[in-house]
Amino acid sequence: MKFILASSLIASASAFSVFGNKAPVAESAAFSVDSIPGALEPMGLFDPLGFAAKADEGTLKRYREAELTHGRVAMLATVGFLVGEAVESKTFIFNGEVTGPAITHLAQVNPVFWVLLGAGIAKAETERAEIGWVEPKDVPFDKPGVLRETYIPGNLGFDPLGLKPEDEEEFKIMQTKELQNGRLAMLAAAGFLAQELVDGKGILEHFSA
Repeated sequence: MKFILASSLIASASAFSVFGNKAPVAESAAFSVDSIPGALEPMGLFDPLGFAAKADEGTLKRYREAELTHGRVAMLATVGFLVGEAVESKTFIFNGEVTGPAITHLAQVNPVFWVLLGAGIAKAETERAEIGWVEPKDVPFDKPGVLRETYIPGNLGFDPLGLKPEDEEEFKIMQTKELQNGRLAMLAAAGFLAQELVDGKGILEHFSA
């Protein structure tokens, strides 16, 4: 959980993307249910409640931005559950003062950490808004949260390893891989939380019991 807290500084603000460029680039095709990454055969785009089918391009982009953000948080949270419980009091960061199942770690963290965490999240969220969203003064009051036309959801310019493919099709495949991993991680994180709430044991304890 210590890892979850530290990771949230980045993840909750979605301040990274394994596909990102230093500046958002225009998409070559319209962002629609027919072209959106993340749809795989045989199911295609899984949308049982019809949210995507009823959405215009701008709304669909916001849905995808939200999905990517939650997926990235969940991926780090899932790793954080396992790593946090594995290292527990063995790290110097919290000086052995945080122990037990991951869901109990939040209440044990020093308040100073929350100040640093909050400041980091605020900074990252501000930068994300500047990259992806149209300035509020240029948006009708009844249509808040409009994304820039050239902004690709999730593309925040963070690609230190240069993994973003130049080919459009390869880029779409990599986007789909991130989405699929994020979706799985959201289910895993929810499962971890539920399991620890049910029996009060850490996830790793279940493997050694």
